[in-house]
Amino acid sequence: MRTRQFLPRPRRPRDAPVRAAAPMAAPMAAALAAAVLAVAGCAADGGTARGPGSAAARTPAASGTGGATGTPAPAGTDAPRVPFGGHAGRYAAGTLRPSGDQAALDAKVVEHYRRWKAAFVRRDCGRDRYQILSPDADHPYVAEAQGYGMVVTATMAGADPDAKKIFDGLLRYVLAHPSSITPGLLAAEQDASCKSVNGGDSATDGDLDVAYGLLLADRQWGSSGAFDYRGLALDRIRAIKEGEINPVTRLTKLGDWTDRGDEYYWVSRSSDWMIGHFRAFRRATGDPFWDAVTDAHQDLIAAQQARYAPGTGLLADFVVGTRTAPKPAPREVLEDPHDGAYWWNACRTPWRIGDDAVTSGDARSLAAVRRMSAWIRKETGGDPGRIGAGRTLAGRRLSGDTELAFSAPFAVAAMADPGGQAWLDALWDEMAATAFTRRDYFSASVTLQAMITVSGNRWTP
Repeated sequence: MRTRQFLPRPRRPRDAPVRAAAPMAAPMAAALAAAVLAVAGCAADGGTARGPGSAAARTPAASGTGGATGTPAPAGTDAPRVPFGGHAGRYAAGTLRPSGDQAALDAKVVEHYRRWKAAFVRRDCGRDRYQILSPDADHPYVAEAQGYGMVVTATMAGADPDAKKIFDGLLRYVLAHPSSITPGLLAAEQDASCKSVNGGDSATDGDLDVAYGLLLADRQWGSSGAFDYRGLALDRIRAIKEGEINPVTRLTKLGDWTDRGDEYYWVSRSSDWMIGHFRAFRRATGDPFWDAVTDAHQDLIAAQQARYAPGTGLLADFVVGTRTAPKPAPREVLEDPHDGAYWWNACRTPWRIGDDAVTSGDARSLAAVRRMSAWIRKETGGDPGRIGAGRTLAGRRLSGDTELAFSAPFAVAAMADPGGQAWLDALWDEMAATAFTRRDYFSASVTLQAMITVSGNRWTP
């Protein structure tokens, strides 16, 4: 496996103006202040633990949710309600699974998780704060990684007795690093000294996963313990709506740093199109705004596939001109000369859209990933080793490398492909057999989350 040497996180370009912090609603400001004060004790003494009954540890009354306390916890708040291996999630009819014994599939996921945990779960920024290390990104700690960690640990509870402790430590870290523009969001990047850098503004993908992870935690452990997961989730969902969703297009922005006065306001990144997250936000909030967000993204996916990738179904890393005529980026927009190709961001779309396809059964998500899966299965002759790392939207390979970050997501898409059983089995075998190093955070994290879904262990809050 090739180690990714450098993959910038989505952030404000160095020559873009820094926006002033947006004013916060009083209840949200109060909630954030309480939360930051709660974790401040960790910074002051290297990570002092807080008792579950401490007023600083819980923030439901000031959460801006009308005093909602979320789901009551079961007896013994560390006991998971949805333990890994219970297969509590309902998948759409006709969804494929890898051939073989279910217990063996689950065991492979647990094995991969334990190696991932040993390689990337760190406690370097205070005794009670955990972080996910990203050595192959441009900074050791990035928002994307913390979001991944929260979703993964909430899902692996039952297989890992430390899952809740790690989740809460990640949450403390997240709350201690608010965006400089929208304090209810997470600053995108921190350096080796755990300080936010590059303006301290947000990256949308990290916040989407943080909010979703909090909803998972509320269902997994309830919200009457040290943290009101549900109240914090609702606060973050509201902040995402205000800071990271374009109010005109209803599409994801790159982060809270884009504004109407700059070109990036009309740019969206395909790996942020997390349809299943938007559905969960609608269920949690009751806000029909998220229906409009879901529709806008699914309409865009269908239009981009039909117009720019009719033969492959592949999506570009970045889409520009979203206000009037959305199209793949014609050049380097934010990260790379391949911003308009199926590259290091878009490689996650078969997984993200596929997750929604198999858990919701939505016809539009199913159609999108079936198009991708049928093409790549035929293109490679059923050999995962021929997927490569990067493609033009017409399907031409951009690299001779082999990379699990590109192949693992296609396994999720294959679950929705009626002719894809042998292809799914080949992809699973590759995921289960391929080792990773301590430099492979990105591929290892994407692969783990794909394996969770493919093994039948994905559930929605």
